[in-house]
Amino acid sequence: MTSTAVSRTVLRPMRWWDIEPVMELELKLFPEDAWSRGMYWSELAEAHPDGTRHYTVATAEDGSIVGYAGLMAVGQESDVQTIAVDEGHQGQGLGALLLTDLVTESVRRGCEELLLEVRIDNIRAQRLYERFGFAPVGIRRGYYQPANVDALVMRLDHPTKTT
Repeated sequence: MTSTAVSRTVLRPMRWWDIEPVMELELKLFPEDAWSRGMYWSELAEAHPDGTRHYTVATAEDGSIVGYAGLMAVGQESDVQTIAVDEGHQGQGLGALLLTDLVTESVRRGCEELLLEVRIDNIRAQRLYERFGFAPVGIRRGYYQPANVDALVMRLDHPTKTT
């Protein structure tokens, strides 16, 4: 996928009919600790104007889903719930496009910070988050199950508004 292909990628809100194609990607990308369909149904139940969730899918020119991302925002805090890009589309800026969407939504909702967990062994994702200004703030031992892999917790502080 070229950068031109990324520029033709469309981001749109995730809907219930996207769960099956998202699950295909989820199971392919995260075979050991994939979310269940029920988890996505629960998340999407809160993805409405007054809800605490924001979910986005990235679609290729043919309409196929090639990435997705989700945010939880409660009060002043927000958390990246998930972010994933199809292997055939990685390394071309799609992860950054999805992360930009989540950061923008977090700021729009008035959150002061955005947190995330990333596998301690996923250096490529950590570098992406660092480019956005995320900084490590801790470790969650054995967070990813059943593989028992630690998570690096990272935080992005949003600029505070001045009056």
